[in-house]
Amino acid sequence: MAKWVYEFGDGTAEGTSEMRNLLGGKGANLAEMANLGLPVPPGFTITTEVCTYFYDHGETFPPDLESAVDAALEKAGKLAGHVFGDEENPLLVSVRSGSRASMPGMMDTVLNLGLSDKTVEALARQSGNARFAYDSYRRFIQMYSNVVLDVDHHNFEDILESFKERKGYSLDTELTADDWKVIITAYKAKVLEALGAPFPQDPKAQLWGAIGAVFGSWMNPRAITYRKLQNIPADWGTAVNVQAMVFGNMGETSATGVAFTRNPSTGARELYGEFLINAQGEDVVAGIRTPQNITEAARIEAGSDKPSMETALPEVFAEFRRATELLEKHYRDMQDMEFTVENGKLWMLQTRNGKRTTRASLRIAVEMANDGLITRDEAVMRIDPASLDQLLHPTIDPKADRKIIATGLPASPGAASGEIVFNSSDAEAAKAAGRPCILVRIETSPEDIHGMHASEGILTTRGGMTSHAAVVARGMGKPCVSGAGGVKVDYKAGTLTSGGVTFKKGDLVTVDGTAGQVIAGAIAMLQPELSGEFAALMEWADKKRRMGVRANAETPQDARVARKFGAEGIGLCRTEHMFFDGDRIVAVREMILASDEAGRRHALAKLLPIQRDDFAELFEIMSGLPVTIRLLDPPLHEFLPHTDKEIAEVATSLGVPEDKLRQRASDLHEFNPMLGFRGCRLAIAFPEIAEMQARAIFEGAIAAKKKTGAVVTPEIMVPLVFGKKELDLVKASIDAMAKAVEAETGESVPYYVGTMIELPRACLRAAEIAETAEFFSFGTNDLTQTGLGISRDDAASFLGPYTAKGILPSDPFVTIDLEGVGELVQIGVERGQQTRPDIKLGICGEHGGDPASIHFCEQVGLTYVSCSPFRVPIARLAAAQAALGKMVENQG
Repeated sequence: MAKWVYEFGDGTAEGTSEMRNLLGGKGANLAEMANLGLPVPPGFTITTEVCTYFYDHGETFPPDLESAVDAALEKAGKLAGHVFGDEENPLLVSVRSGSRASMPGMMDTVLNLGLSDKTVEALARQSGNARFAYDSYRRFIQMYSNVVLDVDHHNFEDILESFKERKGYSLDTELTADDWKVIITAYKAKVLEALGAPFPQDPKAQLWGAIGAVFGSWMNPRAITYRKLQNIPADWGTAVNVQAMVFGNMGETSATGVAFTRNPSTGARELYGEFLINAQGEDVVAGIRTPQNITEAARIEAGSDKPSMETALPEVFAEFRRATELLEKHYRDMQDMEFTVENGKLWMLQTRNGKRTTRASLRIAVEMANDGLITRDEAVMRIDPASLDQLLHPTIDPKADRKIIATGLPASPGAASGEIVFNSSDAEAAKAAGRPCILVRIETSPEDIHGMHASEGILTTRGGMTSHAAVVARGMGKPCVSGAGGVKVDYKAGTLTSGGVTFKKGDLVTVDGTAGQVIAGAIAMLQPELSGEFAALMEWADKKRRMGVRANAETPQDARVARKFGAEGIGLCRTEHMFFDGDRIVAVREMILASDEAGRRHALAKLLPIQRDDFAELFEIMSGLPVTIRLLDPPLHEFLPHTDKEIAEVATSLGVPEDKLRQRASDLHEFNPMLGFRGCRLAIAFPEIAEMQARAIFEGAIAAKKKTGAVVTPEIMVPLVFGKKELDLVKASIDAMAKAVEAETGESVPYYVGTMIELPRACLRAAEIAETAEFFSFGTNDLTQTGLGISRDDAASFLGPYTAKGILPSDPFVTIDLEGVGELVQIGVERGQQTRPDIKLGICGEHGGDPASIHFCEQVGLTYVSCSPFRVPIARLAAAQAALGKMVENQG
């Protein structure tokens, strides 16, 4: 027969902290505290399996649950010295939720259950405090009516506030027992009016109503939303904890409070929390009364004139401090605790691992490891890699008021304020004038690179988490909100409209790329600070990491940021990003417009010294670390102007007729450019492009070696191959250029030639391709597009329903699609290694900075991951956690 109920109290419990899947976090920790001998009010936990049964059987309970609850209630009553439902000596209970994952405030709670018109009189007699008894009863009516009977709590607040106003009271504590009786009568009348039935007086009916409501709250909207945000599965369910009530509102020697064993904001080793004398738990968090500090040091720091718990209840405080120290040592983590003091006796109501900021997480983990409470490996495993973003970018001050004008996708973390600009030229002009700006575009394209670089942040109305704007912004470390569909941009009028409000060019706005919000005006920011604990944890992580971590970078600034954050080389240098500035774009356009090879070579000769200097500077910054340079990849039409105004300007600057420019743009137009004339296809049709880039790489390597003394070994990557013959043709051009440069300079440059695996056919033909390729870099952005047949720039419109309906577990452009794209990568790895066992294997798509995808990369044995510079610390930590997780699996 199934065991639905687990009891605890009087120094023993049927459960333990290891049973959180069955008992929920709260129930498991109540059992553990009881087993530790801490003062825990007796009670019992109804398991999460009952929740599963409840939803599987039309919101009904197992037939044998009632008898188990009755038996547990009787035992809890004996331990507490009361009887549930007895009119002379009533046991009052609390009914609380408790999922295996902490979901603070998301589900329902009922306190003081068991009170009725009869039992409230007994409580008044037993306590000798009629005011306390009737205050408890009115709280119960208010809470039960709201949670179980669905009568909105504002109805009761209105009654209470009106009464206080008539009486001239300002605080609830001023009401007498007789006052509370008047309020109770009014509350019950409101319930009768709202429901057409009186407030329930039978304690047993109250209990089952509350148990049903708590299980029902597992599927309330706020709980569903929280689970989605925290990735908590719906089938986990919640437990229900029924526990004897203890009262913090019985007078001046009673109190209630919440505390942390360490400061959850900073991680400082200090008891942190609040309490209230003569109050119940909800008073601390409701904000009706101002809570008091627990420690005297905190009171002094806060400048409060109200006594701390340390001075008001010194003996209880000393016992509480001992309990907190025991709990932190036992759980080996910072604890978040709830407690009540009833007539001078301490009762522990809850403990759980406390929520904390990333900064606090780092400090706590490192200090606990240094103290020997946890191992360094455990410290590394305790930090959520994605949370490090909070430390690497400016964030909005939590105290600042936000006037949110639009929301979109949180495409690139951090926050920035500036004046609105609608094109890249205006962004550069604003920067030159020293005015911070926010680039607002319907969508960005590669020609917006210089404007994105000049702006403080980016806002687009179209595009998803892996759109051009999102990818480039993350690479630059700039905040970006993408896909803000509620925003209308009118380039001609120079306006942005959202929610009926219009903003003009030059108006100040703030983008919060972490939250996906657009805010009116400039707003106070907190600047990032990297602590000593950050450096220590990263050092420990690097010692456990198997995979290397490189950065995607093509500008000196990106490369320096990457080195600062610990990148071990460049895994992707996108050479096309170097072509959009100033004189370069003119030479590129001249090459595209050339009618023959001689004309193209003439234009490419202008680009050669620029490319050579670019590569030389990257090699110098990386000082001997590997640098993977991808040959020109995007279709040529991306470099040409599009609007009539742009065509006229370019035609004038190049000295060519506008018609010729339009004709060339028309010739290069493609219906599906992502699968068109790009990648290695450019190098095969126009080998002079690859030759120029190869020469620039080799000459740049020689120049950098002369400056730094470090040997440079470039890794030249040919994009978008689907077979060996393509790679052979391009490699032949690269090898010929290497020999030519050696003959001219007398300098031999060691180098590797490899390819970007970004087409399903390339994964299938990897064994053959590896005969030529010395390394593979999986371009999982395009492999996801071609593998799933989804355009990343258009996917935002339907990926939401796909993930909501379980067709895909998550956005496949954010976290790698294991079943499809993941298997293609695995095939590519295995077949490549069959031919070349020592082949270097990397990943350079956006997945290279995603912790879940990095775990996959560890599983399939990649050599390194490469990601945007600001995600390098995230990748370092995630790679260490993946290696540690694999070690545990192997040991198991």
